[in-house]
Amino acid sequence: MTSDPVDSSAKARFTTRQWLIIALLCGAQFMLALDFSILSVALPVIGKDLGFALSDLQWVVTAFALPSGGLLLLFGRAADLYGRRNWFIVGMALFTVASLAGGLAPSPGFLLAARAAQGVAAAMLTPAAMSLLTTNFAEGAQRDRALGINGALLSLGFLSGVVLGGVITDLTSWRVTLFISVPVGLVASFAAPVLIKESRSENTPRLDVLGAVTVTGGLLSVIYGITSAERNGWSSGTTLIALAAGLVLLIAFFAVESRVASPLVDLRVLRRRTVSWGNTTGLVTFAMMTGMVFLLTLYMQRVRGMTPLNAGFTFSALGVAAVLGGAFAARIIGKIGVHRALVYGLLLQAASTAVLFLLDTNGGMPLLLVATATGGFGHLLAVVGYMITATSGLPDHEQGLATGLAYTGQQLGVTVGTPVLATVAAAGITSSGGSGPAAVLHGVQNGLLTAAAALLAAALVAIAFLRPRQAAANGAPVVDEPVTADAH
Repeated sequence: MTSDPVDSSAKARFTTRQWLIIALLCGAQFMLALDFSILSVALPVIGKDLGFALSDLQWVVTAFALPSGGLLLLFGRAADLYGRRNWFIVGMALFTVASLAGGLAPSPGFLLAARAAQGVAAAMLTPAAMSLLTTNFAEGAQRDRALGINGALLSLGFLSGVVLGGVITDLTSWRVTLFISVPVGLVASFAAPVLIKESRSENTPRLDVLGAVTVTGGLLSVIYGITSAERNGWSSGTTLIALAAGLVLLIAFFAVESRVASPLVDLRVLRRRTVSWGNTTGLVTFAMMTGMVFLLTLYMQRVRGMTPLNAGFTFSALGVAAVLGGAFAARIIGKIGVHRALVYGLLLQAASTAVLFLLDTNGGMPLLLVATATGGFGHLLAVVGYMITATSGLPDHEQGLATGLAYTGQQLGVTVGTPVLATVAAAGITSSGGSGPAAVLHGVQNGLLTAAAALLAAALVAIAFLRPRQAAANGAPVVDEPVTADAH
């Protein structure tokens, strides 16, 4: 049953207070995404300034990625139990202090410790901010619009970090890229208790310590193994041991959760089609977008000879389209529904990625701009679609868990995309028998086709497993139920 467009538009309108909450929570997500990527372009300068060994520079990014991905589920549940607003404020305060410390870092070890603290704070902030967003906006038109704005700012943050990191480093210092989060964090820390009411689960059972240890250790091991593969290769002992340890710990986690009275993750939530398959599509869209950005950066610098700064600016079309995708996503979803928006977004991202196969060594920049813009729009449509899918139909007391799961999938996607497509590209370059522009182009093309195939597979998953069930009486869509017979 389709709601009247005028009625839907009215329901999606925000009050002044809600706009301020949007600015606070979505601004925090933008800041976290920005800080994840903003130092990437500045790594060579940081290495020279602080005396990093070339092989250790990747740890500036990895030190943030490990805790920010590995602790999401634990902190998402903790926010549900102990107060989402309090958790948000503590996380924001930690992030502010860590950003200041990182900007003042006198040595490599000091900077890595600050980046790790930023990652811990990000793992606290992300599920808290998202669950506050979903609990402050009613499910339906308002929440869809809020998630659209959040998705746009999230992707804009990742993409802006690549551009701003180069600009700020060139004009001032890499340290300024960390300092800019300090005033934002201070304002957010003081604004949160004024704008947002505390939100927590009515019943506060004991935290599932064994579940927390196994899932956190498992996720940290998997993320470490994936990031290690980019440096050491997928067949290296370090990579294989980390991935194997992560797999064992995650299996142990599921065994623990099926037996404890108050699990960290209610397995009945994971059995919902919307949660399991919805987060699968989210992981793929993020993985292939970040991997595509890596491949195109390789193409622009190694094939076309562009500077890192110019290559960053070339992604501006992608960033603008991503913002438009987030801005219009709620309106599009209102017209065609969440399921179709998710499928169409994935298909659009897949088609635009496949078209980039036509890039060559001399021309094709207009094609690159149009295709990346189209892909950015499709990506944001898919992101908003999967976030709505993965968090809909769940009670408020499970929103921290739901958003923690959604962002764990996103973080894994951001982490796995580049190493996987980099491996495909490297194999293509090797098979071409050289390292010149033509060989690099061949490797990039192989990676792009792999990304397009993965996105197409994700769209087929959405079609097969996420189609809304219809009520027999009047054809109206009904809330998704768990795929097993377990009762809620």
